[in-house]
Amino acid sequence: MTPPRVVAEPIGGGALARAAVEGRTPSGWYTPRPQGAAAWRAHADAVRAHGNTDWLTTLAPAFGASGAAARRLESVAQGRGVVVTTGQQPGLFGGPGYAWLKALSARALADRIEQATGIPAAPVFWAATDDADFEEASWTAVAFDEEVRRLRIERQGFDGQVMAAQPLGDVSRLLDDLAAAAGSAPHLEILDHVRRAYRPTATVGSAYVELMRALFEPMGIAVLDAWHPSVRDAARPTLVEALRRASVVDEAVSLRSVAIERAGYRAQVARVPKLSLVFRISSNGVKERVRISDAGDVAVQPQLVLSANVLLRPIVERAILPTVGYFGGPGEVAYFAQVGAAAEALGHTAPLVLPRWSATIIEPVIDRMLGRLGMTFNDIKPPHEAERRMGDRAMPPMIRDSLEALRGELDARLDALRDSAEGASMVNVSTVEGARHQIKFRIDRLERRYRTAALKAQVAAMRDLGSARAALMPDGQRQERVLNPLPLVARHGEALVDQLRAGAATHAAQLLGGT
Repeated sequence: MTPPRVVAEPIGGGALARAAVEGRTPSGWYTPRPQGAAAWRAHADAVRAHGNTDWLTTLAPAFGASGAAARRLESVAQGRGVVVTTGQQPGLFGGPGYAWLKALSARALADRIEQATGIPAAPVFWAATDDADFEEASWTAVAFDEEVRRLRIERQGFDGQVMAAQPLGDVSRLLDDLAAAAGSAPHLEILDHVRRAYRPTATVGSAYVELMRALFEPMGIAVLDAWHPSVRDAARPTLVEALRRASVVDEAVSLRSVAIERAGYRAQVARVPKLSLVFRISSNGVKERVRISDAGDVAVQPQLVLSANVLLRPIVERAILPTVGYFGGPGEVAYFAQVGAAAEALGHTAPLVLPRWSATIIEPVIDRMLGRLGMTFNDIKPPHEAERRMGDRAMPPMIRDSLEALRGELDARLDALRDSAEGASMVNVSTVEGARHQIKFRIDRLERRYRTAALKAQVAAMRDLGSARAALMPDGQRQERVLNPLPLVARHGEALVDQLRAGAATHAAQLLGGT
């Protein structure tokens, strides 16, 4: 079978994320990225000097690691090495493809750090099972020919409940849909992992952790369950500290957010007045932000279960793991500008954020469709542009030439009226130009109707375009942000995974080399 093409792309995102990746943000907003092997060694040495040497002993139950992943963690712990982290909140059946791109980015950079510095390094995927965003966790999407189909579960538990406690329910029908999207693929054993993990008795969070371990551990990527008691216990000192200094942290984040807005960017995480960066969790797993006015009292109640919000989580992670860098998507890269302010207010070192690798997978069948259309991947990205081009090609030459001639004749006649001395004395020039605009608008509308009629006759071509869009730009968004990658892996197996590893390795080499 012909392997798919993997097309690397810029990470994208808003203006702040792009500026951060390019190193154009004001000094102090971000920890500078090391430039070259010597700088990375110095950065890793600084992390090792201030790290907790017993971190693996403490967190081993939360990793539950085996095989290659366990061996890499042990190597780092014994050699006082570092970890490269990334993570994601649960998504149904593993969620969109960017979770894989994050994990492979972390693995590739860990490999590069070991090779370039001799310091042991391991990749870690932080499964944010303490997240309570059910809307985000409840769906995944697959492509069926021209259709992008969203597979969604219904809430079984409480609103605001962490995903580790949110019941999953019976998802057998959705599992069938996921398998149908893979078709008669030669590597369907990967879907067996999904069926084992997504049992009716599982929670949304536990199913996610089990699946990601099955997928990533063979590649040496350890998966940490953020809701495990050992993680909560290790994180507690940092969370208590954030409560005790809640007003100071709030002021620091507020000032940084104002600075971001004044610099012409948008603060990624909106500040909620009077609320700290810490959640307290009820006995049934429901999260509630701690008010700043209550933070001191909550800090001295050891029986309360605490959790970090999105700005505090990277600081917690850096406190409990020897993290040399965190791979994030564009939104995460943007909000690290605010994370740095919170870290400084707590007296912690600001974590280093790195842009994950970004890519689109183009299967051979989709490549053939693009070839029949006479287009490339870039041609179908802009909305409606491909349809316009196809309509132009399908329109009979006589109609196209007549419309162009009509426009030319219109311009010539109206120019003559405008330039005529007699005409100029009778009618204002702006009246002539207004008429030109109105008549051209009607000609353009007539052309669109001819183009639409011509497109209707191009049934096969429109089907190809619809299928290509569903596979590459589902719902007008990047493939990696919408589609579940498991049907692709089921169809192409290790040939695809090897290409993804190679692309992530190139990205890691560029980061370590300073580009």
